[in-house]
Amino acid sequence: MKDLLELLKTNPYPGRGIVVGRNRVYYFIMGRSVNSRNRIFSLTEDGIRTEAHDPAKLRDPSLIIYHPVRKVPGALIVTNGDQTDTIRDMGDFRKALMTREYEPDEPNYTPRISAILYDDGTFELSILKRRDGRCLREFFCYEGCSEDQGWFISTYQGDGSPLPSFAGEPLAVTMPEPEAVWNALNGDNKVSLYTNVGGEVRIFNKNLGD
Repeated sequence: MKDLLELLKTNPYPGRGIVVGRNRVYYFIMGRSVNSRNRIFSLTEDGIRTEAHDPAKLRDPSLIIYHPVRKVPGALIVTNGDQTDTIRDMGDFRKALMTREYEPDEPNYTPRISAILYDDGTFELSILKRRDGRCLREFFCYEGCSEDQGWFISTYQGDGSPLPSFAGEPLAVTMPEPEAVWNALNGDNKVSLYTNVGGEVRIFNKNLGD
């Protein structure tokens, strides 16, 4: 099991990341461009959405404005894009993601990462990424995990040009407290963090002084 804080501290740009543990989930976004960094998380009735911190600086909203988290009957959906709504609307995690693919942001072709946490403690993770010009869709199903353990998946392995997609299975990691996770993210690139610990939701926004 890897130390999540060390994993984040030593990686300046994992991009977007999801960490799922027992009764808790974390989701963070990072950015390198002005458009990506010009965001905040805001609460909604069923979860959160991304918004432009300064609307005057917003350029292309298609891949940066979305609902990362939505609560649905029996489950919580967490993703890095508008596939959140596809999963909610279709009501089936796997079938919904079979209709989607990686983002069209050449040359990075950012993977779509998604998670669904069921009320019985089980959860699923997925990544849709480009390989050899086609979409590789990977799904990982878990019957739960121990109290001090979580599973981590991100869009990228690290910084680069083009950005290298996450590879392999989700990583087994420790589950530190929300403030420690926020502080471990690279200070230049971090943008926002959502945490849900036993139903208690918190959001951290760099643009709002967190």
